[in-house]
Amino acid sequence: MKNWLKIVAVALVALAFTGCKPDLYPNPAREVTPHTLAGQWKLVCYSDGNAVAHNLAEGSYVYLEFTRKDRTFTEFQNINNAFGTVRTGVYNIYTDEEAGAVIRGMYDYGAGDWAHRYSVTLFDDEMVWIALDDPYQQCVYERCEIPEEIASQAPAEDDEK
Repeated sequence: MKNWLKIVAVALVALAFTGCKPDLYPNPAREVTPHTLAGQWKLVCYSDGNAVAHNLAEGSYVYLEFTRKDRTFTEFQNINNAFGTVRTGVYNIYTDEEAGAVIRGMYDYGAGDWAHRYSVTLFDDEMVWIALDDPYQQCVYERCEIPEEIASQAPAEDDEK
């Protein structure tokens, strides 16, 4: 039964995000590890719980940078703040028998855990996150280079801890 639900959830993701990318994922999925996830990513499309895909509003951004060596991340976003915020933390990837590769994270400075744990499907230069507790909470990211004016907001390594 759970396998059937997983197939239905993946099908819903494909249907929901065809509005973002018409050539949805022609390449097979890759293994999700800190090594394959490492790099810079930009949120390009999301569903906020109603199975309808949304692109980010003009001028809005969410960037993630994952570091393989120490499994840290830096999040740059201006969704809730016109000036932009930078948050850092640690992440972990593990394999769940039903959900496959799962990512979870914890923000630095006592800010708490991510709102969800996400099933991650990774393609060559794209990845799809689906919240384990709400399959309608979905995000599509593309590999990118974070613009220098945004990346320069990151705290210096000496300032992080």
